[in-house]
Amino acid sequence: MGHELQRLKRRKKTLNHLDELSSREDHVLCVHYSCESFYDRPEGKTPRITSVAVRNYSSGQTASFSIHKIAELQKVKFGDIQNNYDDLEKEMLQEYFDFMKAHKTHDWVHWNMRDINYGFAAIEHRFRVLGGVPEELEESRKFDLRRALVSLYGTGYIGHPRLENLIKKNKITDLNFLTGKEESEAFDNKEYVKLHQSTLKKVDILANILGRIMDNSLKTNAKWSEIHGFQPKVIGEFIKEHWFFSILGFVGLVIGIVTGVMSLF
Repeated sequence: MGHELQRLKRRKKTLNHLDELSSREDHVLCVHYSCESFYDRPEGKTPRITSVAVRNYSSGQTASFSIHKIAELQKVKFGDIQNNYDDLEKEMLQEYFDFMKAHKTHDWVHWNMRDINYGFAAIEHRFRVLGGVPEELEESRKFDLRRALVSLYGTGYIGHPRLENLIKKNKITDLNFLTGKEESEAFDNKEYVKLHQSTLKKVDILANILGRIMDNSLKTNAKWSEIHGFQPKVIGEFIKEHWFFSILGFVGLVIGIVTGVMSLF
């Protein structure tokens, strides 16, 4: 199957998945987390996690898990957080995985949380490093909003960095939003509250974008013809894939030749 037809097939699959999410909005969760920078790590250690936020799409209620909140509960002074980071991080992740265990039948909407560098697997691995036993969410329960947007609108739907530009395009408020680089800098500066606020903001933004997709109000740079596949290259691929149309084309060519020859007499 041709590339464009494959994209249209993925688009249809994504639309079906969105219909499923729409039918059970109270069981849809938006998740995001902040951590150390996962670049420039010569020792190969996984980055520490500072906060996780999970927002119920329907109700807007948000569960949050963070280093500074655990430190406050355990009466650990701010200046001592770094010295107790492993214990605080482990306790925070235990709370997060307890929450996941209670919501494993929900759908978890995320932004590119796909691998060991940044994703569900990275959080699981980090918890194992700290001595914990993580819950593992089924793949069918994960919905990558970043990939869904490409499936729906094509790769040119917005420029990089996609999330930041999509926020600007749709005039979504970005108060407390930090870029990945800014988050790593905030971690280095021990600005844990600032990191947590950014994480909370991002799950709010993900829910906002998801809602606009569902009600077909999201603004992108994609043209209607690009989105729906009404382009010459798509039609060409379709004809190649379907022999009936190829035969019609051949018959049309023969008729054209015969007509041209007959016109000479």
